Amino acid sequence: MNGARSLVGTLLLNGIDTCFANPGTSEMHFVAALDQAVGMRCVLGLQENVVTGMADGYWRMAGKPACTLLHCGPGLANGLANLHNAKRAHAGIVNIVGDQATWHRPFDPPLNTDTEGLARTVSSWFHTCNTAQEVGSSASQAVQVARNSQGQIATLILPSDTCWDEGGQVGPKLTDSSSSINMDSINEAALILKTNGERVLLLLAGAATLEESQTLLWQISQATQCGLMVDYVVGRVARGQGRIPLPRVPYNSDAAAKELSKYTHIILVNAKAPIGFFAYPNKPSQQYTPGTQISMLTNAEQNPIETLQALVHALKAPKASIPLTGEKPVASNGAPSSEKLAQTVAALMPENAIVSDESVSYGRGFYPLTYAAAPHDWLHLAGGAIGAGLPMATGAAVGAQGKRRVISLQADGSAMYSLQALWTQAREKLPVTTILLNNHKYAILINELNAVGATPGVTAMNMLDLGNPNLNWVDLARGMGVEAARASTMEECADLMKQSFQINGPFLIELMI
Repeated sequence: MNGARSLVGTLLLNGIDTCFANPGTSEMHFVAALDQAVGMRCVLGLQENVVTGMADGYWRMAGKPACTLLHCGPGLANGLANLHNAKRAHAGIVNIVGDQATWHRPFDPPLNTDTEGLARTVSSWFHTCNTAQEVGSSASQAVQVARNSQGQIATLILPSDTCWDEGGQVGPKLTDSSSSINMDSINEAALILKTNGERVLLLLAGAATLEESQTLLWQISQATQCGLMVDYVVGRVARGQGRIPLPRVPYNSDAAAKELSKYTHIILVNAKAPIGFFAYPNKPSQQYTPGTQISMLTNAEQNPIETLQALVHALKAPKASIPLTGEKPVASNGAPSSEKLAQTVAALMPENAIVSDESVSYGRGFYPLTYAAAPHDWLHLAGGAIGAGLPMATGAAVGAQGKRRVISLQADGSAMYSLQALWTQAREKLPVTTILLNNHKYAILINELNAVGATPGVTAMNMLDLGNPNLNWVDLARGMGVEAARASTMEECADLMKQSFQINGPFLIELMI
């Protein structure tokens, strides 16, 4: 057995059965080993940032890591932006990065680079193997790290001779580490909630925003009248009927400060204390009122379920059912607007849909208008590096085994960073409906010019203009093998959405906004 075969065997033994890949010469023995093993699904991406973004989306829906296959340091570098997003979303990913053979590296071949240095920027763990004999055990360790707690990124760097040399051994099957609860934090939170009630905010992120946690959080909020809010930096939120209509901390720092000023205490549940996405002249970094007491119930690495159960017990909070959130909206009509799109998506989305949201500034008001939609999961751009939406939607569809419709709300400028994901959607026949928001500009940056107090002129505005020539997303999608059509009204958009939900594969709607 060579090192590559021991790697594939170890991954499969430890539950890694999906590989998002963009391989090169150094990874050919891994590619060959896939033909000698049964059970690994390989999904090809045409650019590494698509590959890493797909692995992020996969984790969010499958709840377990996939592996990526990347070509040397430059390939890893190409995928770093979406690994940054994945790290902020606490996604578990095992990166397999090929590298120069150990005896070839000293000659400084053209692709030689500091691969470990690149891995360090996004990885909780990284390791370079030097022999085929250590590949299997190192792969087991990488999987253990990736699925630890709430998900981490592990990067295994494999010089090509460690893959083709004989002597490989399948690594051990490892068990997940058990979670633990901190009774001091639970008792402190219970005292704060009993004493201060409605002046307390539970700020949620990670698994605290999912359905099982929400059932417990609703009991806590009903017993104490505390507030519940989702952190702005969050990967996945369970939403729609039967789920809590959780507001999200606003992106705008002034709006966030106003919302958070209601509270004298903020208890963090897998979240961080709220700070602005960027600094602005003469404004504080913290979005909460000075003097607000911040305490932590669970950190980002902990599974919150056991802790929330213990808090419910400490509060003696009775069971409480989450009520329905009003009537389901009806599809809108007329000229497109942010509000009308949110209403139409809420009206038409199928049960258990997945919304991948990289609508950027256009979608900041989507939440209140989609509370009464059918039950669904909403995936956010957690790290702020644009170009995540299309790959994230693609990986989410794979993670849901193609059984749930993905609605990808996608701004046009950021879509150009990773439009190759459309090709993978077509190749894999994935049920993804992309609503491409085409306004021919970087609208968010126009807003940011005003926010920082800059005075733009013709040259500055030209840098934020995506016209001259205009991007034709119907042609771009069709060129990637995805069926597409253009909509200029909400009636047209609604009709195309309904059609797309009946298609066994991807569809793109270019919505002219």
